[in-house]
Amino acid sequence: MHILPDLDDLEKRFSITDGLVVVGVHSAKFSNERDSKRLLSAIQRYNIKHPVVNDKTLSAWRNLGISCWPTLLMIGPTGELLAVFVGEGHKDELILFVEVALTYFKSLNKISKNNLPLQLECHLLAAVDNRNLLFPSKLEIFQNEQGENLIIADTGNNRILIIDTKGNIQHVIGGSNPDFRDGDFENARFNAPQGVCILDTFVYVADNENHAIRKIDLIKKIVTTVVGTGIQGHDYVGGKIGKNQILSSPWDLAIYEHEYNKNSIPILLIAMAGTHQIWALFLKDTIWWKKREYKAGTCIAIVGSGREENRNNLYPHAAGLAQPSGLTVIKEQKIAFFADSESSAIRSIDLENGQVSVVCGANRNPMDLHDYGDSDGIKYAAKLQHPLGITWHSKDNAVYITDTYNHKIKKIDVTTQYCKTIYGDGKPNEKFSFDEPSGIAINSEKDLLYVADTNNHVVKIIDMKKENITTLPINISTIEMNDSSKNIYFFDTTVNEKGAELNISFNIIFFERDLKLNLDAPQRWTLNLPLNNSGWIARAKNGELSSPISIKIPEGRETQEVCVILDIIACKTTECVSKKLSITYRIHQEANACNIVTEQKQLIVK
Repeated sequence: MHILPDLDDLEKRFSITDGLVVVGVHSAKFSNERDSKRLLSAIQRYNIKHPVVNDKTLSAWRNLGISCWPTLLMIGPTGELLAVFVGEGHKDELILFVEVALTYFKSLNKISKNNLPLQLECHLLAAVDNRNLLFPSKLEIFQNEQGENLIIADTGNNRILIIDTKGNIQHVIGGSNPDFRDGDFENARFNAPQGVCILDTFVYVADNENHAIRKIDLIKKIVTTVVGTGIQGHDYVGGKIGKNQILSSPWDLAIYEHEYNKNSIPILLIAMAGTHQIWALFLKDTIWWKKREYKAGTCIAIVGSGREENRNNLYPHAAGLAQPSGLTVIKEQKIAFFADSESSAIRSIDLENGQVSVVCGANRNPMDLHDYGDSDGIKYAAKLQHPLGITWHSKDNAVYITDTYNHKIKKIDVTTQYCKTIYGDGKPNEKFSFDEPSGIAINSEKDLLYVADTNNHVVKIIDMKKENITTLPINISTIEMNDSSKNIYFFDTTVNEKGAELNISFNIIFFERDLKLNLDAPQRWTLNLPLNNSGWIARAKNGELSSPISIKIPEGRETQEVCVILDIIACKTTECVSKKLSITYRIHQEANACNIVTEQKQLIVK
């Protein structure tokens, strides 16, 4: 994941017709990652545009003599090995080597200028209603005057949602296009946000691919950056103030209330997956870790050597973590539990003396990060597979986790240290099924679990008393009314109730006169047919703006909605901008209407 931005930059500098082709080879560590369906979900979740080979038998890994992730091989036009790059941080060398190689082989007339027939696989996402969630990750519950609310990191849509527990939207913060931008709720932008937590009226966000911590002010309705530069860093110590401190893939957050001079001092704990550490952001002046004084805004590494290991230790900086990705704090016990994803373990930190201890999973050997599985038990007898989510149930004195790659919810009794499966894989009944759940939150009083079922693009609610599971209804369109200033449009059309063919095209007019469509750039549409409605057939689910949308509509009398998303690129003389347009068609079926309807709709774009 850390080299994806480097590859993206490389592909933008050198196209296929220039002679550069990037091919990913996925040699899985975990058994769950060998499934091509789940690999496709990951490719779409991380917006990978180049083809990826599923090397599920590790044959390419062995035949090429690969020893670690990531490894990059540069191959010439006749198969000759030109260079090998191992690990992260080779962007400048990659650009230089590609430039030199292309110049050289072009001089020998060995570079073809032909394009390749590459087409992104979009069929998994075609069934997802763009008005709702896309690969949601982390969750947090909080109370305000209106009652209980949820914060959802809608990761695939690069935004944060604030909703009540019935699914009613209160705030949509950010937008679908990834970016690193502060501002009001509409103009602020995130890039694959993960962990969220709340303190008073402030929501803190682990803005993962921006390598930053962002703060949402729910009163002023603005987003600001509190730590991070937007660029991945390789600092394993920290100590700088605020935005001067670089970070590396923050994945989850939790607030620890430290008692100091009879005052409660909030400290933001950060699961820093990229450097395999736990960091702390001091929100007020205090004396805490190792009895040192810290100024407000200081961000430091407090646990982990930076080496990717499963090494528990009395001394926090001698411990080795492996991509910590979930974090929860038990204030009364002064303990933090974290999901250590790459060691497939749950571990704990004593927040007074810093000791790191095993809770369950993994192996006694600190260098063995491949001991994973799916079994209940105590400590090392229990086996997990890449857990990501974790929360604390105070009434049960238990930790609940999403055992992500086993597609299960598990419970760890803190008193007995026994870890057992409670939901998933048909337990207690077949309704409890998940696909890589990665976030979990709990209402301890009501015994309600909220689970971000990531690859199913929903949040599920488990009533532990009734042994019942439901899907939280969320519809973003309930607050995004017909507003041309947001490029959201609603149209009505009528077709015959005995079945019909509907053909739609669009004519785009820009409000700014000097803005025009870039004819050399991809101008595309994506179509979402009515959910849970068989018989609706589209000639294509996506296509170019120049190609009309064609839908065959079966017999019926109900009004149905069809959603079209336009991704367009427009240019002025000095710059180009991308815009996303959302069009909702309400299709009514009546007795005397036409059975072939062709329409061109005019869209005025702000």
